[in-house]
Amino acid sequence: MEITKDKIVAFDYTLTDAEGRVLDTSEGRAPLAYLHGHGGIIPGLEAELEGKQAGDALKVTVPPEKAYGPRNDQLLNRVPKEAFAGQLEFELGLQFPVRDQNGNQLLVTIVHIEDDAVILDANHPLAGVELTFDVTIVEVREATAEELEHGHVHGAGGHHH
Repeated sequence: MEITKDKIVAFDYTLTDAEGRVLDTSEGRAPLAYLHGHGGIIPGLEAELEGKQAGDALKVTVPPEKAYGPRNDQLLNRVPKEAFAGQLEFELGLQFPVRDQNGNQLLVTIVHIEDDAVILDANHPLAGVELTFDVTIVEVREATAEELEHGHVHGAGGHHH
């Protein structure tokens, strides 16, 4: 069965950056499962998986524009330490969730610490990074009516209600 819109796809992967450093892998875990055509994985990888089938193996390099986007310096914000009211230990690389002005939750990273403030980066940690995926497709199946209605995988490797 070919990977097309509304199919459930499960795949094993190793993700590396341009220098070959391993950023993530499914090794030792269940394959990653998603509902194809519904934005469950980055667009550049999803496009490359279209038309493939179980057993296929491929290496895909995805530019930032088709992954997590380019870095945006406007997402760097200087925040006075007093704004945290003593509720945070300031440490470079610390990530924590915040809400933006629209109420959306974002993950921010402390990228610089000053005497009286911290610089928070709201870019995705992989923004601006070229990503290479070594992928082996494990399974392709029809989505259930419930999976289609909810827009994601249920059961093993997917979402559980």
